Amino acid sequence: MDTLPVNILLVEDDEVDIENVRRALRKRKIANPFFVAHDGLEALQLLNSEAVSAPVMILLDINMPRMDGLEFLKRIREDDDHKAHTVFILTTSARQSDLYQAYDLNVAGYMMKSDVGDAFIEAVELVDDYWRVIEASARG
Repeated sequence: MDTLPVNILLVEDDEVDIENVRRALRKRKIANPFFVAHDGLEALQLLNSEAVSAPVMILLDINMPRMDGLEFLKRIREDDDHKAHTVFILTTSARQSDLYQAYDLNVAGYMMKSDVGDAFIEAVELVDDYWRVIEASARG
């Protein structure tokens, strides 16, 4: 039985940054299903409509219109259906308060957009490997 691929949900309002993430994934030949939401509200709608099914890794910007990343993160951590999703913050914010708040909400990592590259790709590969191990354990 094949394992389920990790679905990647990028929550980002900047089209240039969206393309940079796509390019980084292509460069390393990561073909996981990839979804984009342009703010926290749109991301909640995608998750609640089940358009993006588990396992999910969320790459989350902080500064966005309508619902920012930290508010979105609070909402999913309070939701039994979504609280276990793996979340990485991908932002330009170097504010310590954002960093502390994100880790208080159980993020797996906090990366500056300027660092998107090998560290980000390694994180994607690590989460994908993690889900393969979990699914293999669940099967037997």
